[in-house]
Formats: sequence, structure tokens, C-alpha cells
Amino acid sequence: MFESASPFADHVDTALLLVSAVSLLVLIGLVAAMILFIVRYSRKRNPHPSNIEGNTTLEILWTVIPLILFLGMFYIGWEGYLRTVEVPEGALPIKATARMWSWSFEYPNGVTTDTLYVPVNTPVKVTLRSLDVNHSMYIPAFRIKKDVIPNRENVLWFQTPKVAAYEVACAEYCGLQHAYMYTRVVSQDSSIFERWYAEISDRQAKPYAPLLNEATD
Repeated sequence: MFESASPFADHVDTALLLVSAVSLLVLIGLVAAMILFIVRYSRKRNPHPSNIEGNTTLEILWTVIPLILFLGMFYIGWEGYLRTVEVPEGALPIKATARMWSWSFEYPNGVTTDTLYVPVNTPVKVTLRSLDVNHSMYIPAFRIKKDVIPNRENVLWFQTPKVAAYEVACAEYCGLQHAYMYTRVVSQDSSIFERWYAEISDRQAKPYAPLLNEATD
């Protein structure tokens, strides 16, 4: 579950664990206080209830402490968001097109595939567009999700740390076969990727130039 498959995965996982831990502590504190008050101020122990005056210190504490917690959570989320939108210079540009109910990917020379092949340890910039309705590209292992909207381009980026295959899903309900709108990101060794790119360029009659050299110039 907590495998680091992108530059964002560790940060997202840490944020999830931290927010979950804080929420659990708050829950335990509230339940403990509730039980204490039920026992301490039960009718048996206090047959004649009395009025309670305000406590300024307590009111300041239960205002300031949640505020600090919420601002801390917001900061962690903002830091994570910035990592997903700041695309590194020289990232490999690929266009992704969503339609009911499939994905297609276009490389700089016009080669198109229905599976996203990328070189390992290389930043990849994916420009997203939709031909029909709203979709959403979701790559669970990378901890990223970006909406794909008609008449508008969105961008996501990632970098894979190892040779592997990762599931890609549509996370926006887009019609009857929405649940079947799956593909994969296949991360390959750089030399294998370059060889694949040369071969598929030849099969699709597209001009070939070393893609990784272009992406890093």
C-alpha cells in the first residue's frame, strides 16, 4: 500500500497517516471526555444540577488548538499540491486523450498507443484532453488524479523509480462502461524504451529521433 512509485507518493502517504493519527487522537479524547462527564455528572452523583460559569482559558484552548491542527493539515496538503503542479524542465511531453471509454497516448512524433510507455527515472509531462464528456485520469500507485475536461487542457506529471506496470483508471463517472476504462503505465529501462519507440515509429510510419535526448536538451 505504501510503496513509493512517484515523487508524490511518500508525501501523500505521510499526510494520510498524520491526519489519521490526529483524527484518532481527537476521537479518543472526545470519547474519554464524554465518558468522564457521563460518570462525573450523572444524576446519581449530582441530583441537583448547578450552573457552570464560562472559562476563558478553556475557550481559548479549544479554539487555538484546532486552528493550529487545521492550519498544519492545510500546509501539508498545499506542499503536496505544489509538488504535483511544478513540472520539471525537460520533462518528456506526451498527450493523453480520453473518450468513452478508452485512453490513447500521443508521443512527440505522432506515434499513438493505448498504453502509456515511459522510460524509468525520467520526468513525464502528460497533457490531458477529452473528446466527449468529463473524465479523470487516476493512477493509484502514483497518488495522482487529474480531471480531463472537454475544451480544456490539464497537465499532470510523474516520474517512475523502477521498471514496473501501473494501473490507470477513470475516476469520473462517464457513462455505461466507465468501470472498464482502464489502461496501464508501463515503465521501461531507458534503452528498451528507446528501442520500442524506434520500432513503433517505423511501424506507424512516423519520423524517428531519439526521444530521451530531445526531452533532456
